[in-house]
Amino acid sequence: MVLTQDVALQGYFRRIEVLNHHHLPREGPVLLAPTHRARWDALLLPHAAGRRVTGRDCRFMVTKDEMQGVQGWFLHRLGCFPVDQGRPTLASLRYAIDLLEAGEQLVVFPEGCIRRDDSPIRLHQGLARLALLALGQGVPVSVVPVGIAYGHSRPRLGDAAAVSFSEPLRPEGQGRDAARLFNQQLMAAMQSAEQAAREAVGRPLQSP
Repeated sequence: MVLTQDVALQGYFRRIEVLNHHHLPREGPVLLAPTHRARWDALLLPHAAGRRVTGRDCRFMVTKDEMQGVQGWFLHRLGCFPVDQGRPTLASLRYAIDLLEAGEQLVVFPEGCIRRDDSPIRLHQGLARLALLALGQGVPVSVVPVGIAYGHSRPRLGDAAAVSFSEPLRPEGQGRDAARLFNQQLMAAMQSAEQAAREAVGRPLQSP
């Protein structure tokens, strides 16, 4: 924590702003649903929502490819565990639900990969299905949309950075239609959160 929060982040960014932190639940099962703009995201989220803020760690579900080599070792130390978003195994989903049932704070990047351009947000359905699966097993999850932004599309030394939280969403229903509807709500809320973060770093999103 000292290395990542007090040395790496503070040494690289000239300013880090956290917006609307009152939307962040302090207890109960939480799924954080952030936009994914750079590898720095994995350090910024614990800064904005981790142990020093909420009293609990951020547990990341990441792609299997990201858990390889030195990066994988480092991500494991940050509390990450791998999942195939295209075909998640029952074991990985069960582990994620167990964490939520224990009141943990889970992070899933629903876009599935880093996106550096300003194209519209596109989400996989893995997070929505996980939230609905947890709900079906009696674990009512709060899903918090999160927008992340930097001074440049590829963060540079001395850039500003911002994290913006939106009001938590509560999944409802079961099945594909429920997952599709929830994804639409989540996508709109993430877009709004990203706009707030982009404005904070001086790079507002342009209207289509």
